[in-house]
Amino acid sequence: MPRVKRGTKRSDRRKKILKRASGYFLTKSKLYQAAQEAVERGLKFAYTGRKQKKRQYRSLWIVRIGAAARLNGMSYSQFVHGLKVAGIELDRKVLSDIATNDEAGFAALAQQAKDALAKQAAA
Repeated sequence: MPRVKRGTKRSDRRKKILKRASGYFLTKSKLYQAAQEAVERGLKFAYTGRKQKKRQYRSLWIVRIGAAARLNGMSYSQFVHGLKVAGIELDRKVLSDIATNDEAGFAALAQQAKDALAKQAAA
């Protein structure tokens, strides 16, 4: 069989891993095998982190909406149900933005939700 010299393929692969590991502690940024393990572990955390980010933002939006709803004399669940009954289809991201930046606008939404709930209870 002919002799195989790895040439640039091997060094390029190693360089890529070591570049990703720059800034890691001690041998994790210097030695290939340790760097490779650390990079793989980091990529695994990054993957799960991208999923968790979505959950955490939704949770934050819900907390903000709940706090603004309480200021308007409603609970979060009453507010969201009232909006649904009123036929207002705004997602939590937009509602959160309104709650933090436009108090008067959120108060108007809360009033619409209250009115819709009162109509539903009367009917």
